[in-house]
This record gives sequence, C-alpha cells and structure tokens, in this order.
Amino acid sequence: MQQQMEQAQARVLAAIDESALVATLVELVRIPSLTGSAAESDLQHRIADELIAADLDVDLWSLDLKALSDDPDFPGMEVERTEGYGVAAVTAGAGTAALLLQGHVDVVPVGDPRRWDGFDPFAGRIAGGVLFGRGACDMKAGLAVNLEVVRAIRRSGVRLERPLGFHSVVGEEDGGIGAFATMRRGHVGDACVITEPTSGKLVVANAGALTFRLAVTGRAAHGSARLEGHSAIDAFLPVRAALMELERERNLDRDPLFGNSPLPYPISVGRLRAGDWASSVPDLLEAEGRFGVRLDEDVSVARAAFEAAIAVACERDPWLRGHPVDVSWPGGQFASGRIALDHPLIEETANAVAAVTAGPSPEPIAASYGSDLRLYTGLGKIPTVHYGPGDVRFAHAPREQVPLAEVIQAARAMALLAARRCGAHL
Repeated sequence: MQQQMEQAQARVLAAIDESALVATLVELVRIPSLTGSAAESDLQHRIADELIAADLDVDLWSLDLKALSDDPDFPGMEVERTEGYGVAAVTAGAGTAALLLQGHVDVVPVGDPRRWDGFDPFAGRIAGGVLFGRGACDMKAGLAVNLEVVRAIRRSGVRLERPLGFHSVVGEEDGGIGAFATMRRGHVGDACVITEPTSGKLVVANAGALTFRLAVTGRAAHGSARLEGHSAIDAFLPVRAALMELERERNLDRDPLFGNSPLPYPISVGRLRAGDWASSVPDLLEAEGRFGVRLDEDVSVARAAFEAAIAVACERDPWLRGHPVDVSWPGGQFASGRIALDHPLIEETANAVAAVTAGPSPEPIAASYGSDLRLYTGLGKIPTVHYGPGDVRFAHAPREQVPLAEVIQAARAMALLAARRCGAHL
C-alpha cells in the first residue's frame, strides 16, 4: 500500500504542466480584479468554470452583503461594494476535505502608472524568468498554483481517499469579506494552506491590523493672519509623536516567531487630508492609517490601548485639551491569528516543501500583516498556514513581481502535500 501511495504521489507531480501553470498566471494577472470591481466578480465566475471543467463539485454563490455586514463578527470593508461572489469546490472523496487550498482574487490599485517603467501593470509581462504585474505575487501566483494542483490531480488519474477543497475569495485586501462569507456558508476542512507569498518560509501566525481614522480640529483664519487661527496640521504633530511612542512601546515584547523583525506591530498613517483653501488656516485634519495588533491580543484591548494613547496626548497639549481628537474605526479590521505549533499540518507542509526542493524544511515564522488566516483559524476553527510563491515586499508595490521558478516550486509542494494528506492512490 505504501508503495502504491508513493507511486500515486509521483504521478501527481509528473502531471504538473509548467507551461499551463505560467499561462494561467498570465491570464489571471491580465484581469484587473480590483477589490470591489466588476472584474473581481468576473474572475470568480471564470474560476468556477475552471473547477467545473476539472470535475469538482462547485458552489458559486452571490454574497448577501447586507446580512454579512449586519453580522456582529463582520470584519469590515475599505471600499463600497455592490456585489461579490464566493467560490468553494471539492474533489470526489469521502467525508470532509482533508486539505483546503485558498486564495483571493482581488488586487489593490496600481498607484502612479509612471512608476511601472512604461509598461501596463495588467499585461502579465515576463522578463528574465520573472512575471511582472499588479497581483503577480499577491496573490495570483498562489491562485494559479492552487488551480494547477487541482488540474494535476485530475490529469494524473489518481483517486483520493479524502476530498481536496478549493476556496477562491473576494475582498481579502479590504477586510476579508470573502473568507468571512465562506466560513458562514459552512465550507470547512480539516486543514488549510493559503498560498500567499512567503519567500520560501512557512507562516504559522499573523499579527492583526485595524484601520483607524483621526479627526483633529483647528481654528480657521485668513492665511495672512495665521496667528488668529490654529492650524489643524500643527495640532496633529503631538498626536503623531504619541503614535510613534505607542509603536515603540508595543514592539518591545515580541513573539519569538517574528525572529529579528524590527517592527512586527507597526503603526502607519497612510492618508492625510487637511484644509480646503491654500490661503486659509486649516480647521480640520483627517488622518487614516493602520494599527498593528499583537499576536493573541483581543481587538477590543488593542483599540483601548490606541484610544488611551490619543487621550493622553490630548490631555498634555493645551489646544487638544479643549479640542480632543475624535477616533473612529472604519474599514478593515484584522484580528491576529495562529495555528497551534504542534499541529501536524506544519510538519506535513514543511516536509512536502523539503521533498520537492531537496533542501531544508522551511522555517516557521509569524508575519506582521493581517490575512484570511485569522478567519479560518478563528471563525472556521480550521488549522491554517501560509506557504506560496513570491516576496511580500513586492506586494502592493510598483513593478510587483514573482519569479516563475518559485511558482513552479510551490505548485509541486502543494501537489505533493495534497496527494499525501488526501490519500492519493492508484
């Protein structure tokens, strides 16, 4: 029996079509599936068609946006959304899926097009063995990997004792509504790998991230009589200093899984708006940003620490004492999440990677960004890790890219893991 299973695993690996894998990735990148866009929904329908063609049992459903947003556990959204679709599928086999492969279809905007060196961010350009384009590593490479694993198992002709599951979700970039809807729909499994970019590492925990908004009040005046007013920009400066001090304090005690990472729990102000006329002293500044949540920290505790730091800054400043900053929490709200370090999925995934690379097992680490992992491990109670092609430092950046060799390697590792975990046999 053992020999037969090893032969089945070898057959699955031999069935991986590297050319088809790369072609799929190019096709995926060429679809501008920005979070909340019609193209995001279109891509979900295309993926459902691919899975039907691979003989999977497919559930394609329209998200009930109102019911989801009214749910007390709703993770929030950054963009206005008029529609969204979920895709979940399983291969043939008895019982619950032994393994889920998950990926998100949505991508962030391209930013300043001039930073892309004159080429179309959605062209899927390949140069020097690297594919460039928005979403290339975050995470259409991982999505292409998952599709190729499903197709390779079908091509190989092996049978699975337990089903392999496939989840494709929307809205990961702006809060995780797709994963949230998938958990609420009841699509579960024994374990899950999200094929986000991990630079060859094995991510077993995520910090969280909360979107905050600050409203800082000033007093308007003519610019020629600046001293008659109080600039909201000046009023923000002690608030900014308080945020940097809070960041320093929260990063003093770091989980060993972060290794030498200098800033696992960053606080970043990503957007500032102030004033409405160049020759007026601005009477309002709005700042929006990202607040890192520590591993195992309750979101309510994190919010309270943030609000307390702002309150202290206001009390210490003569202007802010009488004009306190308003704090609100719009948009995506990512809790932290982790898998138990003794769960067999970690060793099984590491062994599959080591087998296909003929190298050492990947190092288990924690990542400073939030992801769908916390919804799978939290709401779904599904042990989950990240392993996938690409370097997260290229995610959301101009000239986003992924080495094709890493895509192929990840496809082989996930195919072997799926064959082993789902009991592939001849």
